[in-house]
Amino acid sequence: MITHPLTFTQMAPVARQKRVLALCLLLLCTLLLSLSAGAQEATFITFDPPGSTGTQVNSINSAGVITGYYFEGNNSHGFLRSREGTFTTFDGPGATFTLGTSIDPTGAITGSYFDASSVQHGFLRSREGVFTTFDPPGSTATVPVGVNPEVTIAGYYTDPSGAQRGFLRARDGTLETIDVPGATYTVPTGINPAGVIAGVYADAKVVNHGFLRSRHGTFITFDPPGSVDTFPTSINAAGVIVGNYQKASGIEHGFLRIPGHDE
Repeated sequence: MITHPLTFTQMAPVARQKRVLALCLLLLCTLLLSLSAGAQEATFITFDPPGSTGTQVNSINSAGVITGYYFEGNNSHGFLRSREGTFTTFDGPGATFTLGTSIDPTGAITGSYFDASSVQHGFLRSREGVFTTFDPPGSTATVPVGVNPEVTIAGYYTDPSGAQRGFLRARDGTLETIDVPGATYTVPTGINPAGVIAGVYADAKVVNHGFLRSRHGTFITFDPPGSVDTFPTSINAAGVIVGNYQKASGIEHGFLRIPGHDE
């Protein structure tokens, strides 16, 4: 059989096809390498402040700075761990126990400490390490639970009657008591950047329900369907609340509450 060599015009489409094929192969290899990199296992970094006999991590901010507390002998101390892994430990004034609870994006930390008389007080530690201690009027125990970017702190305290009541501390130090109407106790569990607070309260029958308090002071109460005991644990910037609830069977379940359009 006699074959004829391809002319230039016949060869051009073939060459273009080869170049396209080579480009496709290159893109495929790049995609496979990218997928392989993305499929790498998660990295764990374990840590303990120097001298710790037990470490409790409570909060991390957007810069990767962590706070919590650790045990050393018969005392506990607060700690701050930088993104690079450097530790700074701290204690409230005259504290026997110090508990770092929450850290905001700037590095300000809130928490509580126990004095020599075993009375629990709230504190705000600035990024520079300056302590401000506080207690709502009449408090016998103050427990901050969260601080937002506006350095607004939410938490709860125990009044002289033994009832737990919520509080909100503004940046200027103004303290406001938070009580869900008709509640026997009110315990905030989280505050988001907009100042919206989530938490749990008990009704007159001592049944737990969830609540949401807007930054303007309006309350919304809620329970997942079938719940006989509701306990919200956290709220994010979008107002989404997560937590746990229990059905009549006694089994606990998780819940995710997405806010409605009118909230």
